[in-house]
Amino acid sequence: MASSTTACTSIRPSPGWPLPYHTEQALLPSSDDELLALRAEVNKLRRINAALIERVESSSSQRTESYAAFQHSVELAEQVRERTQALNETMAELQASNRLLSEARARAETAHHYLIDAIESVSDAFVLFDRHMRIVLFNSRFAAFWQGTRARVVEGTTLSEVKRLATSTGLVVDIEAGADGHLLYQLRNQRWVQVSERPTREGGLVIMYTDITDLKHSEAARREKALAQKTRLLQRTVDSLSQGVAVVNDEGALELWNGRFLELAGLAPIEAHRPFAEVMEDSELDLFTPYTLCEDGEPLLSSEQRLSNGRVLEVRTHPMPTGGFVNTYTDITEHDLYANALLESERWVRLITDHVPAMIAYVSDDLTYQFTNKVYDEWYGWPRGDIHGHSLRRAHSEEQFARLEPYIERAFNGESVTFEFAESNLEEQERYLLRSYVPNRNAEGEVIGIFVLIRDITDRRRTAEALHQAYQHLEQRVRERTQELTALNDQLRQEISERAQAESRLREAKREAEQANLSKTKFLAAVSHDLLQPLNAARLFTGALLEQPVPDHSAGLIRQVSHSLEDVENLLGTLVDISKLDAGVIKPDICDFTLSELLDNLANEYRQVTASEGLTFSFVGSQAVVRSDPQLLARILRNFLSNAIRYTRSGRILLGCRRHAHGLRIEVWDTGLGIPQDKLQEIFQEFKRVNPAANTKDRGLGLGLAIVDKIARMLGHRIRVHSVEGKGSVFSVDVPFGRLRHEPVSERPVTAMIGQHLEQARIWVLDNDASICAGMRTLLEGWGCEVVTALSEDDLAAQVDQFHAPADLLIADYHLDNDENGVDVVARINARRGKPLPVLLITANYSNELKQQVRELGHVLMHKPVKPMKLKTAMSHLLAQQG
Repeated sequence: MASSTTACTSIRPSPGWPLPYHTEQALLPSSDDELLALRAEVNKLRRINAALIERVESSSSQRTESYAAFQHSVELAEQVRERTQALNETMAELQASNRLLSEARARAETAHHYLIDAIESVSDAFVLFDRHMRIVLFNSRFAAFWQGTRARVVEGTTLSEVKRLATSTGLVVDIEAGADGHLLYQLRNQRWVQVSERPTREGGLVIMYTDITDLKHSEAARREKALAQKTRLLQRTVDSLSQGVAVVNDEGALELWNGRFLELAGLAPIEAHRPFAEVMEDSELDLFTPYTLCEDGEPLLSSEQRLSNGRVLEVRTHPMPTGGFVNTYTDITEHDLYANALLESERWVRLITDHVPAMIAYVSDDLTYQFTNKVYDEWYGWPRGDIHGHSLRRAHSEEQFARLEPYIERAFNGESVTFEFAESNLEEQERYLLRSYVPNRNAEGEVIGIFVLIRDITDRRRTAEALHQAYQHLEQRVRERTQELTALNDQLRQEISERAQAESRLREAKREAEQANLSKTKFLAAVSHDLLQPLNAARLFTGALLEQPVPDHSAGLIRQVSHSLEDVENLLGTLVDISKLDAGVIKPDICDFTLSELLDNLANEYRQVTASEGLTFSFVGSQAVVRSDPQLLARILRNFLSNAIRYTRSGRILLGCRRHAHGLRIEVWDTGLGIPQDKLQEIFQEFKRVNPAANTKDRGLGLGLAIVDKIARMLGHRIRVHSVEGKGSVFSVDVPFGRLRHEPVSERPVTAMIGQHLEQARIWVLDNDASICAGMRTLLEGWGCEVVTALSEDDLAAQVDQFHAPADLLIADYHLDNDENGVDVVARINARRGKPLPVLLITANYSNELKQQVRELGHVLMHKPVKPMKLKTAMSHLLAQQG
């Protein structure tokens, strides 16, 4: 295994973060009585541990056959959901295609709106009558005539009514005949208007009212000026259209055109009054006039022409009543492309739906068919596509439609309905159909149609009926044989009774097993405090003994006791962690943080551990920002490092990072025993160890990697493992990148050597366990501290002058008597002092809520059982901050 080390800049730990510790252990004297008491305590803990392990190994979970049936039903439901989703997606594509077609139509109608805007821009009053002489359209200037009168002229008002209102309201005060035959009206505001009437092609009438007041005074000059103005206005109007326009007079000469016509026809600028046929000879477009006939001899008024450059033009011709005609040229290339795309999309939709073994249709809000698949058409015997545009009533008799109508109404009210309906096919065979009506909504949430899905469930229905008949027949046979079974009735009753008792015992045993498993989980999740209390006291006493000078034979015994306590601590902590993870007690506290804050501390800690085992430790750090739970991620890496040390007899350990596309991969390499390929998945199972007999240092339960797997699943991180048997292994965890919103601005951290500031330090210790108080006093006094221990808040107040005595540090247990907690107690203590004391809280509670609360209060939190060197490091750091 090749390795490389890179120098990385270490980040000083912030206040409140545990510092890596480096210290020399000193031995302190102890008495034989204390050794005997410690041995008894260790034996007691070993018995508790053995009982817990036996309890855990005896419980197991069984998977019943009902779970397999449930899993099969889930798979069937998933298949139905996938097929339904595919159908919905297909219908959504059809709806999108229809929406594109509507948009294309809207663009085609834009030119019509432009023409209406052009009419509104004309300076004359304009009004259009249909063939029944009712108003269809008029502009604002015509409406202005009637302002100040009580007359109401709206769309639908007849021409005769308009004339009557003009006279009765006094709007027209005089009428004259113009020289050109037009009528001239004098209005009540003394203005003159000239009335121009022109019939429309449909038999209607267009009337324009031109203000000629000034023309009465200077007729000739006004006439020429008005004509020139109208000509320019008409030319500008035509030029503003997006369509090409060519106006041809009754002599066949091109009278008026716009630039769009020249562009679409590919013509250079031309002169007026040239013959239209001569002009079109220079164009790629064919000559098209109202006199162009189709194949059956009828006049052809519109045509599509395709140019060599790929453009598609729609040419329409409009004959004028006075002779001549108007041609319009519209570029419909995009519309043509959309139409082709829609046709292709519709072809695919039909290809898919035609192969679906169900009847599919779409019905619009006017109950007309817009789409049917092949199965639907074949069921009703329709030619393909013949039903499109026809009403839903056509497919059913009046009686059938009356039965369907309530469900159709519910669907159009926004409800998805499914129901069974008996119907005869073309062969007059009665079939049972399962119908589903699904509403289709537009962007405003209105139901604009329904999707129809019909499946033939006749076979399923008949199978159910056959089963029912078989059941009825079976009941008859049972009744017939009742007399034959009378003699065996007593024996059967006895067997049933015995079976019921056996089943009752089995249910009771199952209930007891489940209760035992639940009790195990709850018990192990709750023993964190009670079982760790004596273990914490024992660790404090052994820590004090190890720092006192004792004879060599006693020092060996003390180290053995310390190792045994450490094994018990690790085993108990592992069991408790597994139970807490199973019980859902541990919740992740996800945040963004700089990875060096975590890795540097781990590297410093395990550099000393590997050195004590005769191994080489290499570290490749990283300044990357990641997103995870720092405590739980540290727990994963600690398990990786501990396993690497445990299964490596010689060589080295590497802790490093690799970047990849989506995050950072933190890896732990070792040159240890390695893992067989067929065992790589088993190592993450509970109580699974690979060849534990080959490793004398392996005293675990096989739960470490099980905890890693559970934590990684909780955090959403991926665990990887690669191993070569006899050469070593690499374990890694993938962590996503994070982002710090702003760099925290903090004061320069105060650092202190381990043990510094402890001499003559005044320490208050508050714990409701007398043994822990005694162990803490022994340990701290060995470090040169002046210690005051108390079992309660009142006890401490009596010893330290109601908390006014001088002190440097307060150490408190979180769980106290009478449902008190250390957070509230230290808050009350500091509230009664002029200067608050720094606080070190000790607890067996690993909840994120407590961590967050303690962090916000600025206290330091340590978890039981407390390791003396970690305690010494934390105290040195807190006292250094007060210096």
